[in-house]
Amino acid sequence: MKIVTDSGADLMFPQEVLDKLDVTVLPLRVTLDGKTYREDIDITPQEFYRLLENTKGLPVTSLPPAGDFANAYRELGKDGEEVLSIHISSGLSGTYNSAVAGAQMVPEVKVTHFDAKTLSAAVGWMVEAASRAVKAGWPKEKIISLMETIRDGSESIYTLKELKYLINGGRISHMKGLIASLLNIKPIIGVEKVNGTYVQMGQERTFNRALEGLVKQMKNFHPVGKELRVQVLHSFNQEGAEALRDMVDKVFKVTWLPLGTMSLVLGAHTGPSMVGVAFAPQEIFDGLPG
Repeated sequence: MKIVTDSGADLMFPQEVLDKLDVTVLPLRVTLDGKTYREDIDITPQEFYRLLENTKGLPVTSLPPAGDFANAYRELGKDGEEVLSIHISSGLSGTYNSAVAGAQMVPEVKVTHFDAKTLSAAVGWMVEAASRAVKAGWPKEKIISLMETIRDGSESIYTLKELKYLINGGRISHMKGLIASLLNIKPIIGVEKVNGTYVQMGQERTFNRALEGLVKQMKNFHPVGKELRVQVLHSFNQEGAEALRDMVDKVFKVTWLPLGTMSLVLGAHTGPSMVGVAFAPQEIFDGLPG
């Protein structure tokens, strides 16, 4: 079985783990000042945020065309291999639907699609777990059950300093965003699991208080001292990410995955100030093969 995902699934693992992954990643796209870039092919996140800092324009994101998925499925399935295609939330992106449309263009290839119902690091965890399970010879049904367990047990929450990027991308209500901007609110935003859409979980007046609010939300899910897998990501805010990591480290017993810069296409929706955290009980991952 071959695995396909999109670049919104942040595969941020130590290099020795990445070297073992056998995953095809289709790039999401972002257009800024009239020029379109394919993530990690035409532009890196760092390059994108430098461009964003030096323009008054707002980015527009787009997903891989169905034809790109069809081409990938056709190539991967040419020897009769099945394909497992794992994608960021259909409630926040059309990528999943584009992947389904792509599979319809190559009926000779058996493709199973999985909607992660979230974004970024937690999707990367599902992809990495699936890759390890495939290499271990697990049947497809068991692999899907494993990903469902990770999906159900993982939470992703974030905060940011400015709302204009979320408003521009249409991911939150324009009215709520306008009011929050006037009040200088720093929202705490999560991803609910039913439809995989954003939900406001709280708000603070300062960014540092909002970081503390993220930790407070984590404590609403898990007791202090709980053993967790945690990954802190940011769009272009290393200082904020490191501050959040220090806060979390004082509260939980943590198995850390690398701190890093999230998908630039996801960051285009949140702006450069975003800091987020993905977390789940460590016991979910203790039985992974390989």
